[in-house]
Amino acid sequence: MAGRIPEKFIDDLLARVDIVDVIEQRVPLKKSGRDWSARCPFHDERSPSFTVSPAKQFYHCFGCGAHGSAIKFLMDYDRMEFPDAVEELAARAGLKVPYEGTGKRAPSEDSADLYTVLDAAAKFYQRELARSDKARAYFEARGLDTATLERFGLGYAPAAWDALKNALGTTAQRLLLLEKAGLLKTGERGGKYEYFRDRVMFPIADRRGRTIAFGGRILEKTEESGPKYLNSPETSLFHKGQQLFALWQVRQLHSKIPRLLVVEGYMDVIGLFQHGVTQAVATLGTATTRDHAELLFRNCADVYFCFDGDRAGRAAAWRAVESVLPRMRDGRQAAFLFLPEGDDPDSLVRKEGAAGFEQRLKAAMPLSEFFFQNLSADVNLGSIDGKARLAERARPLLTQIPDGAFRDLMLGELDRLSNVRLRMEPPPAAPRKPVRPQERTLVRSAVALLVQNPGFAVAIEPPQLFSVLRQPGIALLVELIALCRERTEISTAGILEAFAERDELKPLQKLAVMEFPGGEDEWKAEFLDALAQLDRQTRQQRLDDLQARLAELNDAEKQELRHLLTEKNRR
Repeated sequence: MAGRIPEKFIDDLLARVDIVDVIEQRVPLKKSGRDWSARCPFHDERSPSFTVSPAKQFYHCFGCGAHGSAIKFLMDYDRMEFPDAVEELAARAGLKVPYEGTGKRAPSEDSADLYTVLDAAAKFYQRELARSDKARAYFEARGLDTATLERFGLGYAPAAWDALKNALGTTAQRLLLLEKAGLLKTGERGGKYEYFRDRVMFPIADRRGRTIAFGGRILEKTEESGPKYLNSPETSLFHKGQQLFALWQVRQLHSKIPRLLVVEGYMDVIGLFQHGVTQAVATLGTATTRDHAELLFRNCADVYFCFDGDRAGRAAAWRAVESVLPRMRDGRQAAFLFLPEGDDPDSLVRKEGAAGFEQRLKAAMPLSEFFFQNLSADVNLGSIDGKARLAERARPLLTQIPDGAFRDLMLGELDRLSNVRLRMEPPPAAPRKPVRPQERTLVRSAVALLVQNPGFAVAIEPPQLFSVLRQPGIALLVELIALCRERTEISTAGILEAFAERDELKPLQKLAVMEFPGGEDEWKAEFLDALAQLDRQTRQQRLDDLQARLAELNDAEKQELRHLLTEKNRR
């Protein structure tokens, strides 16, 4: 992929995608008149000030000012680049993104080439699996069927040092790409060899299903086999602290994910899927990070962590608590399932089936219970010293919880357990200066009505008489009319996207939420009346200009002056 995404495609995309559906998959929305509302996902607040307008196809927070289209929401909430956000929405709408020419928004050619070579490597490993009896036997012994092998794109890396290189590294450029993708390493003597050898392979996909890395598991333990599990090294596409294995597969099966289960291994995820528990993901050989926690909650409000019940498992669970607490906005829940000794999710679901595993999930320990249980495990709560120790341990952690009901309840529970009331309310905000309402001039009203109703421009034939009126905002109004007439599918969100890198964006954002009484018919009448008044002001401006130069007028200008005076007297 190379080049710029055409503006008309963006308009068409925003017209087809429902911003309410996009946001509701990530933030719980409630109907509020014609619009939808929620607590803002971009700042902590107790009462909803975040509004999503299906008519205008944009969102706006009256608290922090966050504002934009479905594209902007994905960029800010899912931390996507512009082309990736467009690609994700296009896939949702069943569209293919066209690229033309070159431009700064085009995806990096190097990244595109890396995706291509990683996809080729995944297909190579899948072909090798079909040729390897021992690799197929491993998966068969784990009870995986053909559909599961295909769903996860499982494969096998041959034991040879140069099998992948010989298959894909046909040029110096391809060898360089394989190395950048983490599939080849350079030895001490300068030779290149395979990073993965004699391992069953688990492709790791990004949020768009593209292969960005691999995990590999040894089949036989030898002196040279290395660690049991091996992940790709960090690359420009792959950062293991920010990725979750199988999140792509979960999202493919669930348009709205009911819950997410976090397990420790690839085979745990795949075993659960095989038995019908299709909401499992895994961290990639690392503890749960804050980026993981944010990614989890952005996809689902309910997250279950499944760990071994031993000391190591509980230590891993506590690291998850530390990462999750700063992300525990109201409406989000986390729970912990500790497994019986000697079992992992894969073995447990094979023994007890999906129904048995579901029963265990229902009995999972809420985060709040695990939090206080873990902190008070070696504390005597019958003593003042023990209560003080619990309060001291809990204080720095509870301060990280966003303001809201969950934070209040956690503080209340600590108060109950320790009898130490922690006053951690945020300092009172500085008194706000009264906001002076915007003066509703004719130009401002016309611009606001047009931004909110781009279709009104169809009735305005060029040239516009008022285009020469010497008033602030006239040039912007004329430009907006031309934009809306040229791009007939454009929405409010599309207009804001078109001005995304211009100084006029902030004023337009404010005008996009300016309220007008009545409905569409009244708004259109007010818009056309505003333009008519601007035309009258333009005629008066021309009359004043001519009268100021009365002694210098030529015959044509004198005739124009007489016409303007006659017209004025008639009104």
